[in-house]
Amino acid sequence: MRIITRFERFHHSDIRRLLSGIIVIVGFVVLLVLCFGIPCPKTFCLSPVTVLVIESTNSNVTPVSVMNYINLSDDDDNDNVDEEFEEGNKNKDLDRENDVVIRKEKVEINVSVIARANISLRNPIDSSESDPNLVMVRVKDSRNGNVLSMRKHERRGAISISQMNSLLIQSVSSFKSPKPRWSSARDSEMLSARFEIEKVSVVHEFLGLNASVYRNVSKFLRSYDLMERKLRVYVYKEGGKPIFHKPMPRGIYASEGWFMKLMESNKKFVVRDPRKAHLFYIPISIKALRSSLGLDFQTRRSLADHLKEYVDLIAGKYKFWNRTGGADHFIVACHDWGNKLTKKTMKNSVRALCNSNVAQGFRIGTDTALPVTYIRSAESPLEYLGGKTPSERKILAFFAGSMHGYLRPILVKLWENKEPDMKIVGPMPRDRESKKQYREYMKSSKYCICARGYEVHTPRVVEAIINECVPVIIADNYVPPFFEVLNWEEFAVFVEEKDIPNLRNILLSISEERYIGMQARVKAVQQHFLWHKKPVKFDLFHMILHSIWHSRVYKVKTR
Repeated sequence: MRIITRFERFHHSDIRRLLSGIIVIVGFVVLLVLCFGIPCPKTFCLSPVTVLVIESTNSNVTPVSVMNYINLSDDDDNDNVDEEFEEGNKNKDLDRENDVVIRKEKVEINVSVIARANISLRNPIDSSESDPNLVMVRVKDSRNGNVLSMRKHERRGAISISQMNSLLIQSVSSFKSPKPRWSSARDSEMLSARFEIEKVSVVHEFLGLNASVYRNVSKFLRSYDLMERKLRVYVYKEGGKPIFHKPMPRGIYASEGWFMKLMESNKKFVVRDPRKAHLFYIPISIKALRSSLGLDFQTRRSLADHLKEYVDLIAGKYKFWNRTGGADHFIVACHDWGNKLTKKTMKNSVRALCNSNVAQGFRIGTDTALPVTYIRSAESPLEYLGGKTPSERKILAFFAGSMHGYLRPILVKLWENKEPDMKIVGPMPRDRESKKQYREYMKSSKYCICARGYEVHTPRVVEAIINECVPVIIADNYVPPFFEVLNWEEFAVFVEEKDIPNLRNILLSISEERYIGMQARVKAVQQHFLWHKKPVKFDLFHMILHSIWHSRVYKVKTR
């Protein structure tokens, strides 16, 4: 009897079925790759891009950049990034925009590229992370008629600084703060403080302050005095390091680290008995939350859930959160994600945020805008303070930095090497001599351009003030720090993003007399933006705390 081998058992029909199965499996895998990206090691990865094509008949469209694949392997942790030159690449986990133009014979197609980070099949993207608020904005160069396109994350138009002033006035009556579940003597004390602030008479002794940089210097001084005399803060002890109770006083997120360090060690405002507290501080670092939890926490939703677990912990252990729904609690967060991670769990609370974008949930009059301070040495936070006199500043405007976000490539494209008095360049070298040159440019310029990066906030605002250079803020919908107290239009220039082609004309239209006054007011306001290892009156620590106090005073309700 002939033995039938295993191979001989297969007929043509069996082979066809096997091949068909293989083809189906391969096709399914290809479909998954196209939909979700290729799981790859962190060291290197090229991400496919999603392309939105918009036909354009305009013959004056200027190409900005062409990018088919983007390396998204770097961490977006910016704590070790030198924001002065913005070393390295800050990679957004969810999207990155680059506007390009492809020319093909007589047809010009404006292509907006949105590159998404590679997503492992084990960690699919959270649907809540997508942003439906993308709109196309076109900037026309009045000098030659060229049009540059950029994509923005706003559903509505830019909110001007004057509109923000109106929103601040309206916020006193419009915000719906929850009534406390039971009364407290602390609420009555806060209401009494508000009455004293509102009824203050005009003061003529300003304690060395320049009255013109404040909305109402008399009210500010009375509010500040009441804060120093009455405010008491309880700092929660719960939570483990490094997410809680571990200040990081260096890097681009130094503001939340310095405040945590000085608040937890403070003996004047901090009380051990929570029943004596007007405010409750949650000592969390959003930067550490973002970087310390590992691969299981890669989306904003998972990180927000982790924060909610902490709130549930203190709400279950103490009665104070439940009494006001968190309205007398506050958080200080400088990471880009601080706004979105806290907007649900801490919807009633006071949030001091660097990412103060009014178009993305920042609440004027309730939240407070936190300055971005890049600290290179925790031992010498005041290094390089000061600048040249107005007559010695020969450069009209200065900007240098990496091409983060949609706006800076437009700025550099329009103004690099265009005018001898406009020092607008991309990233400078990172050596010591170039860093010194960067500071010298700031100290020698009349105006320092503070152009937004991936988000609206930038450390250049504080850098400009430290170098006594008038800030020119180009970041639509950005609420500047201490907005409820400071009159920013007296010492800073606000330029809408669409007006970048007219930047030089806008600056030249400011008279020399007006400029000299603005520069003097920059020097006057400088004390409010400085960290001291031992806090001093009117410094950055006290101003942040005052903004939080001010917000609570005007939102408190009684039973």
